[in-house]
Amino acid sequence: MRVLRQGGMALGAGAFAAALLAFAGPAFRGEADAAMEPPVNPVKLKPVSAFDDIKSKNERAVALFEEAGKVIMSPRCMNCHPATERPTQTNKMTPHQPLVVRGEGGMGAASGLACNTCHRETNFDPAGVPGHPQWHLAPLEMAWQGRSLGQICEQIKDPKRNDGKDMAALVKHMAEDSLVGWAWSPGANRTPAPGSQKEFGDLIKAWAAAGAACPKIPASSGRG
Repeated sequence: MRVLRQGGMALGAGAFAAALLAFAGPAFRGEADAAMEPPVNPVKLKPVSAFDDIKSKNERAVALFEEAGKVIMSPRCMNCHPATERPTQTNKMTPHQPLVVRGEGGMGAASGLACNTCHRETNFDPAGVPGHPQWHLAPLEMAWQGRSLGQICEQIKDPKRNDGKDMAALVKHMAEDSLVGWAWSPGANRTPAPGSQKEFGDLIKAWAAAGAACPKIPASSGRG
């Protein structure tokens, strides 16, 4: 009987997950059904060499970060760095459906849906559900939505707000982390981030080497 009960529970959990995927699929797909071919982002990243003529290191660093900002400010990155407890989705950055909140470790609330209820180790394109082994929401101190690029720049340099990373670790994270890399292979009909992770990583590395100066923060935005 115990085996039967366990089997029934497993079947019930599987049916629940399948129902969620059926409900969530259209929301994950966003504005249209999954495309036959993934979209191409028309926004390109300039190579690091395009900034060699800028003599001032500070000005060159700012220009490099502004170029990298095309990636940082894209929906593929912004959706997982919300300023609230709830992630957003699609290019329009609409509230995540079904309802899910950050919870412990960014994995979803213990009393609600966990991220891995729907998000598995790889993208599941038939339902338009993205996936990665470490799929989770960024902690609140890493919130980017509603901030200017200059504010985000200062934020990601601050070890208190970037998971304790020094500059070398930050560069490595941006250039090599596979969850960051998901932004260029998002599956379904999602528009990937501009350029490639290598191009993005090269820009961040060059920005750090030039002194890691940040773009000016608009007076109306405040600091940090």
